[in-house]
Amino acid sequence: MSIEELDATGLAAEIRAGRLSAREAVADAIARIEDARELNAVVHERFEQALAEADDVPAGPLAGVPTLVKDLGIQVAGLPLTNGSRLFAEQVSDVDSHLVTLLRRAGLVILGSTNTPELGRNGSTEPLLYGPTRNPWNTEYSTGGSSGGSAAAVAAGLVPVAHATDGGGSIRIPASMCGLVGLKPSRGRVSSWPSPSTHSSPLNIGHVVTRSVRDSALLLNIAAQRRPGDGLNGGPEDFVAAATKRPGKLRIGWSTTMVDGSGTDPEVATAVAAAAQLLTELGHEVVEARPEIDVAKWQRAFVAMMRADLQGNVRRRLAELGRELRDDDLEPATHVMYRGTVSAEDYNEALRSVAELGWQVGDYFASHDLWLSPTIGARVPKLGVLDTRDTEAMMTHAPAISRFTSLFNMTGQPGISVPFGFDDNGLPMGIQLVADTGGEGRLLSVAAQIEQAKPWPLTVTDQIFR
Repeated sequence: MSIEELDATGLAAEIRAGRLSAREAVADAIARIEDARELNAVVHERFEQALAEADDVPAGPLAGVPTLVKDLGIQVAGLPLTNGSRLFAEQVSDVDSHLVTLLRRAGLVILGSTNTPELGRNGSTEPLLYGPTRNPWNTEYSTGGSSGGSAAAVAAGLVPVAHATDGGGSIRIPASMCGLVGLKPSRGRVSSWPSPSTHSSPLNIGHVVTRSVRDSALLLNIAAQRRPGDGLNGGPEDFVAAATKRPGKLRIGWSTTMVDGSGTDPEVATAVAAAAQLLTELGHEVVEARPEIDVAKWQRAFVAMMRADLQGNVRRRLAELGRELRDDDLEPATHVMYRGTVSAEDYNEALRSVAELGWQVGDYFASHDLWLSPTIGARVPKLGVLDTRDTEAMMTHAPAISRFTSLFNMTGQPGISVPFGFDDNGLPMGIQLVADTGGEGRLLSVAAQIEQAKPWPLTVTDQIFR
């Protein structure tokens, strides 16, 4: 098996066995990134530093494994942090995030950062600052967003694992579109230091996109280590052990319609029905059911929290720059979101809704262990469909991308997208499994069952960009 076909766990084992060095693994990844410029997955590089670090990596579980971080939601000292936005184009991090410290301690070597839509506000990675990231399965199509650069890099075999964040589906959506595993952990499971998130912006959380379930589990072991001063994160848990343990017979509800009644592309719906049948064959009790919530409350609260977070980020940046907002600072769709008003009362009501909606979804989990759904309600769109310069098109097409994922950013429950076949365009489709808060181990256990029963390619099988 060649390097690009190994997951992070497998590559680390090869390095430990002495069959290749950390420097060779890092140099190989750098060469792959340089050969795949057409994808536009990587926007900032630190290749020389990475090669130097590869000569003296800590003896962690992923010692010498190359990786990339998203240009949003994480800081690497000395690396630009532009958030995919012209307003932040000159921003450079001066500190390592707690998560970066943990990744380095595990032996991962950071090569640079990946493309993201402006401030993570698009289900496709097409920022005006850097241009679109292309899907390695077919470069005319989207990689999803907002972790689309990371997903493209992993799917193309540039690195085996890459950092990602999820504020409305931004780990799970690109995982689905690129044929990867994407786990959004429970709220508070992964520290966001030094960027406040759990309390001030509770929709967002960081983790990774991976080729295998075992990698997602191992990276959660690494990432879910509380920093002093963080809120409770569920305590220590061995997610690798959970991923290798049979889950027993579970009661799993499934649906191809979301709680607001919105449906799904027929081809995606067929894949979800096939997944329900597979889970039945694996010994689970599978029934048609879905959570029921106050849909209007969810939608009001989600918009209020996204808008307030955006306005706060933009205003803090303008204060740093000491100037007013300019017409070309933000993309048109971002401008529309920024110009809206959110009162203190609106935001307080949204925070109350976070708890109330979590309890409503929790009522479903009182009688079901998991929920199975599509990850996205549509097939992978072509680039240009989600164009932030066309606000009307965004309002038309964006909801179908995030309708199955964003609820669980509001409620805080963990969700995982796993690959489950291809559409008639030859592009990946994903299914989503959701558990109650703290249920990442159960998700990983069932995802590993699916992975064993219906394996997926570790990387793009026809690397057309080469």
